[in-house]
Amino acid sequence: MLPADWIAHRRPDGELLGWMRPDGEGFRVFDLLGRERTPGGPDGAPLEWLDAEELLDELGIGYLADRWTLRLPDGAERPVRIGEASPRGVVVVADEYGAASAVGANPERFALPFPVGDALAPR
Repeated sequence: MLPADWIAHRRPDGELLGWMRPDGEGFRVFDLLGRERTPGGPDGAPLEWLDAEELLDELGIGYLADRWTLRLPDGAERPVRIGEASPRGVVVVADEYGAASAVGANPERFALPFPVGDALAPR
């Protein structure tokens, strides 16, 4: 669930890019998977409002189309693509050999909590 103090940041066309969370006099930045993207992570200094907005604008949403690695509870790893991302949760689909985008494919789906945590990593 989305924390109440997170402030949505959108592109001019209304597309959500992520959130900013107040931290003292500055803001922390979070992407659409709920991962902190503030430089230096939790140990980094909070950003000014305009710098936080600029970071989210530069990040965009293109990373959602990338291939990812899902680490399963048994330690196995699967290549996946993000199917859905929202504060209600993240759904990834198995993508061995690019099969997730094949016509008629019915790839295995995995539901992850928001924020995604360490189970999902960029490839």
